[in-house]
Amino acid sequence: MDVAAVERSTRLPRFRRASEPPVFRLTDHDVEIIRQVAGHRLIRSTHIAALVGRSIDRTNHRLRLLFHAGYVDRPRAQLDRFPTDGTAPMVYALADRGARLLCEREGFSRGVREWSRQNREAGRPFIEHQVEIVNFEVGVRRAVGERSDLSMLTAAETLMVAHHQRARGGNPFALRAKLSYAGWIREARVVPDFVFSLIPLRGQRFNFMVEIDRGKMPIRRSDPDKSSFEQKMRVYLSAHGAKQHERQLGWKNFRVLSVTTEAKRLQHMRETWREISAACGNPSLFLFTTYEALRAGDVFNSWQDSIGRPAKLL
Repeated sequence: MDVAAVERSTRLPRFRRASEPPVFRLTDHDVEIIRQVAGHRLIRSTHIAALVGRSIDRTNHRLRLLFHAGYVDRPRAQLDRFPTDGTAPMVYALADRGARLLCEREGFSRGVREWSRQNREAGRPFIEHQVEIVNFEVGVRRAVGERSDLSMLTAAETLMVAHHQRARGGNPFALRAKLSYAGWIREARVVPDFVFSLIPLRGQRFNFMVEIDRGKMPIRRSDPDKSSFEQKMRVYLSAHGAKQHERQLGWKNFRVLSVTTEAKRLQHMRETWREISAACGNPSLFLFTTYEALRAGDVFNSWQDSIGRPAKLL
């Protein structure tokens, strides 16, 4: 049973809160659901079920109650997919009441008054991008969970930054670089879509920054003031050479994982990376794959290096 079927059976509106919401008791399990939604910005019900370790039916039931009680939101921009895809998993976001709950219980204070407005303004491309990020995370978690010799740390768990960096309120994983274009020096930065580490039972720790590409951003541009995937690559390369990861995060190493839409676009990315990294002697910083390759294989072994050779994360 999916969430849409549950709501049809009880005649509750799908994207508008009921004038008389169902009465229920908030449980610790509900708080964990709200915590997962808060930690991921936008997330599917199926992803929530996987992360909290409950069945999808049970999770959908609690999400329905939490939505109508005002703890979580269902961004309306996903409405246009339901006429032809009515069984698609619902996407959820944190609502103001949920933010207040986490603030009272755990000191959560990330823009408590802004969540509902941000959810209303979220467009479908942004929602789909965020969903793909969480889809990748859940895939990694599942793969790690099947192994007894490996553990995973997410961004919050790996964070090792100085107190003054936290006080500035900036993203501690943002990397910055001064790039040279036709004699002009421009400062650029990149914020990875997802950050995680893999720790084998024996051996070194592997750190990764992930770029989830949905084919919308041009790979190269003639105007350096406009964003491109090439610009992201150059920032990563420059920041790695300057060892920003050591100063900001305490990491000895990291690689950038790029997931894209199709083989042709992946090839263009590889060629671009090979060109800009050739002079720096660091061709292995980036690894590439497609969504299809991840679905068909496994997250540890579905990668290519800059010249198309198979590559592994470990």
